[in-house]
Amino acid sequence: MTKILLSLHVLAAIIAVGPVTVAASMFPATLRRVHGEADPGDARPTLRTLHRICRVYSGIGVAVPLFGLATASSLGVLGDAWLITSILLTAAAAGVLALLILPAQDRALAEAAGSPAPSAQAPLRPGRLAALTGVFNLLWATVTVLMIIRPGSTTGV
Repeated sequence: MTKILLSLHVLAAIIAVGPVTVAASMFPATLRRVHGEADPGDARPTLRTLHRICRVYSGIGVAVPLFGLATASSLGVLGDAWLITSILLTAAAAGVLALLILPAQDRALAEAAGSPAPSAQAPLRPGRLAALTGVFNLLWATVTVLMIIRPGSTTGV
């Protein structure tokens, strides 16, 4: 059963986190095209598509920690430091995505459509969104490395 849970955990990570990582990374460059070109062509629909990918797959991504916890429980490693660190980093990545990246993408889409930004907010800079996305990607890369190396693990799986 452990191997099935581990397989589902890895598949969920690849299928859910991968598209979010790629789409979120492409969003700032596409946003620059919208701001920088007189006729951005297909950039606005591309922004909407990238944002939709981020939203939908982040919802599907909830399966990753669920399968991960089930796998960790079956392996008996729930109290291991590497796993606790991975859980905290996963929560941080989810927070960055849900609280910073997705709202910034929403705002960017509104600005690209010509809706005025709220008076208290300056126009969204693509560079700031790219930096947030970089933090998100770095958190996931760290979790991936921890999952592969599993410091101190003797599970043999």
